Amino acid sequence: MDIMKNKITPTNNERVMTADEFIVSKTDAAGRLTYCNRIFIEYSGYTEFELLGQQHNIVRHPDMPRAVFHLLWSTLKSGNEFFGYVKNMTKDGSYYWVLANVTPSFSNSGTDVKDISGYFSVRRKPDAAKLRIVSALYNDMLLAEKVAGTSGAVAAGT
Repeated sequence: MDIMKNKITPTNNERVMTADEFIVSKTDAAGRLTYCNRIFIEYSGYTEFELLGQQHNIVRHPDMPRAVFHLLWSTLKSGNEFFGYVKNMTKDGSYYWVLANVTPSFSNSGTDVKDISGYFSVRRKPDAAKLRIVSALYNDMLLAEKVAGTSGAVAAGT
């Protein structure tokens, strides 16, 4: 199954998490979803069947700077956990912000980066005051990335 998330048109409809909600997912080492909790399924707008086996970036919003995901992946691939604010897009084009904690999972053989077997992510409602700052920063980063073009986007955003 191949879901074409890039054919979704973003809207200005925001979904806001409550303080007691946690979005949880697991992926394999290649970033394909292997587990999604009920809250993730609800917020994404996809069914569990539509999500499992897909790349986690199925919920990536086009307003997210490439440099943020470059930082996320370089942090994870070095064996460290990542904390960051992420704007996600639902199946119907709505969006929701999260404070994400993503942690590498290691095989039973150890904790070396060669032993990374997947990733575990828990997302919660972001702090509104901090989100205003991050949102403005991401807008600046995105503009710099667009001006630089595809090949220079990450460096410009960083």
